[in-house]
Amino acid sequence: QVQLVESGGGLVQPGGSLRLSCAASLSIFSIYAMSWYRQAPGKQRELVALVTTSGSTNYADSVKGRFTISRDIAKRTVYLQMNSLKPEDTAVYLCNAGRITGTGYWGQGTQVTVSS
Repeated sequence: QVQLVESGGGLVQPGGSLRLSCAASLSIFSIYAMSWYRQAPGKQRELVALVTTSGSTNYADSVKGRFTISRDIAKRTVYLQMNSLKPEDTAVYLCNAGRITGTGYWGQGTQVTVSS
């Protein structure tokens, strides 16, 4: 019953920045953790960033210091600010909402391509 809609993906040069958005159709941040996953061709799905119902955050080592996850509760939107992008960041990025991270609801995905 929860719909998640991602936006903000695209093509960017190495060293550039993008901000991804995930808009939720219901007010769910108090009951579900919100997270961003990514999946590149031929690779396992990877948890990139997570924010819990209490606001605590965690990041994959590969993006720590470059990516920031945040929430705007009033707008029912979670963001992923991506700076200093590298070609290895190229992937489909998916928004997830779940009582258990990696389960529950998923967005449609948005493509991020980092290339010169």
